[in-house]
Amino acid sequence: MSRALQRRENIAGYLFMLPSLIFFAGFVIIPMFICILTSLTDANMHDKAMLGNFIGLKNFVELWQDADFLEALRNTFLIVIVSVPAVCAFSLWVGSAIYKMHSAALSAFRCIFYLPVVTGSVAVTVVWKWMYNNYYGIFNYVLKGVGVIDKNINWLGDSKYALWCIILILFTTSVGQPIVLYVSALGNVDQTLVEAAEVDGATDMQAFWRVKWPQMMPTTLYILVITTINSFQCFALIQLLTSGGSGTNTVMYYIYYTAFKLTEQSGHFGYANAMGVILAIFIGALSALQFKLAEEK
Repeated sequence: MSRALQRRENIAGYLFMLPSLIFFAGFVIIPMFICILTSLTDANMHDKAMLGNFIGLKNFVELWQDADFLEALRNTFLIVIVSVPAVCAFSLWVGSAIYKMHSAALSAFRCIFYLPVVTGSVAVTVVWKWMYNNYYGIFNYVLKGVGVIDKNINWLGDSKYALWCIILILFTTSVGQPIVLYVSALGNVDQTLVEAAEVDGATDMQAFWRVKWPQMMPTTLYILVITTINSFQCFALIQLLTSGGSGTNTVMYYIYYTAFKLTEQSGHFGYANAMGVILAIFIGALSALQFKLAEEK
């Protein structure tokens, strides 16, 4: 291929990419830099330019003295630590159990588990809110019927239960995509290696961990990273169910609350962006750690 032809093809390729690049730069790259810059200011929503006065790292210093932020950070990490391993383990178990089924049964199971993913978050939340209702919710009805509890529990109003209720909903809405991915990954495993291991006397469990599991590591890494990011960014459930009350405040909700609910005082917009920067650092660090551990495997 001549250099002139190669140059024309490269130009044509970049021209096709240009609309996506403009969109990505306008709605991701530029806002990201604005977020970092305003995190170093006392910007608030009352300023027309929302640039504020430069205050350096003051917002970041105050964050670690803010009891509400520290509580939100603890809750966020609890959600991540509980939901990510649970989603991955459950998805792997279900995927392993159904991937050899008949195509009709396999499609039915995948549809059932994937349905919450494509259902609107508001609709899902309304159903769960009814189930958790402390007067006529199905959980209290069933548990009282079998004698587990004597009186109704205020699931979303009691700090002992509220955050775990949120984690349960997040779990049910997060397993659909990983199950589909694991079914696909198991179907692409090199069966000749599995048969060779079985001929050598490997049990089903040994064949799975020694042969199948290493071949599924790219899929597992993707699931871990995506699930971690989604868990860190848990917001809609908190907003619609508890509005951050009952000990369910998370970093994402606290960012929203600080930026848009407390705008009558100065500095909140920059302060919220500082929290966004901290959250991005945590997400990036955990994602890098997951990539590193996957490479060692």
